[in-house]
Amino acid sequence: MIRMTRRFALLLALAAAWVPASRVPARAAAPMLVIEDNDYLGPGGSDLQSTLPLLADPAVQVLGFTVVVGDGWENAESAHLRRFLEIAGHPDIPVVDGATLPLVNSVARMRLWEKAYGTIPWKGAWGGLGSIDKVPATQPPVPALDEGAPTTKALSSREGAERAAEFLIRTVHAHPHQVTIVAAGPLTNLALAIRLDATFATDAKQLVFMGALIDTNMEAVTGNADFASDFNMIFDPEAAHIVLTAPWPKITSVGNVSNAVLMTHALMARIAARHNALTQYLSRYYAPLPMWDELTSAIAADPYLVTRSVQAYLDIDTNPGIDYGHAHVWPEALAPRNMGLRPVTIVQTVDTKRFLDRFVQQAQEGEAQNGQNRNGAVHP
Repeated sequence: MIRMTRRFALLLALAAAWVPASRVPARAAAPMLVIEDNDYLGPGGSDLQSTLPLLADPAVQVLGFTVVVGDGWENAESAHLRRFLEIAGHPDIPVVDGATLPLVNSVARMRLWEKAYGTIPWKGAWGGLGSIDKVPATQPPVPALDEGAPTTKALSSREGAERAAEFLIRTVHAHPHQVTIVAAGPLTNLALAIRLDATFATDAKQLVFMGALIDTNMEAVTGNADFASDFNMIFDPEAAHIVLTAPWPKITSVGNVSNAVLMTHALMARIAARHNALTQYLSRYYAPLPMWDELTSAIAADPYLVTRSVQAYLDIDTNPGIDYGHAHVWPEALAPRNMGLRPVTIVQTVDTKRFLDRFVQQAQEGEAQNGQNRNGAVHP
């Protein structure tokens, strides 16, 4: 009887541990190639922390980071990113400066929009959570950085060097159908690349982007209005429209779902339990906010984090008015015809516990050791 009980228990344990082969990702023979395009506000915060699921994943090779204006001015973002990569021990990964303004939107236009339709909670470089009234029309010089100035230079700092759009085009064509683009800021750099080279999107592997919040109007009233504001789309709607109607092999939107995944004091305490230069930096500068960009890059690296998604046709409103920069979705049967709309996989739920547990490990292990840095080692 005891023998049968033990045998039965063993069978139960094996059954519980079994996962269908279709749900187990095969180990890739070669690393996933990634470029992250983001508005790297710093020091600390979601934008910079989004690099960690890529830097610490041995199955990912980061070919470069491209910088776009958005949460901060582009030149300051670039400096924060380069300093962060130095602290994390990854100074060799190319950082490429990009757009310093949206395609059409401007400080003056946003001022007028607010007067007509109400305050935009978060305005990024153009006033943050405050007023836009005294914001300059173009980016000012880089201020002193609290974390210290970087010693590394952006790849685009050399005279005649390529900017972000050109880097994106060249790198994708150097690795056709292999490069995943992770976009967690306004989509200006990608729109410029698409307008410069009509085959850029086609030659990429996929686009995974943070944005396109759906039906968040009531959440702005009952919750945090900033979390319900689709800043990446609102800041440059024309770029978002160009990018989301381009012929990517696959597009994934990480939108509403990210608001429910929070960086908390308890989570940072777990990260800071391991002491090194990177965790000290993270614990000093973190903000208790949704992990918008971290989740986006994590899903790009490991799509099995997604537990539920839906496919829809999606576009961003570029018409002047109250819906300027807002996302709209349709089922295939009702989508506008001959308008270039493409199917987008919209993430609805994720394995939050697995994501957070892995992020803690990635944050603790994201610092390169003894100069060993595989990411960025092979430049296109």
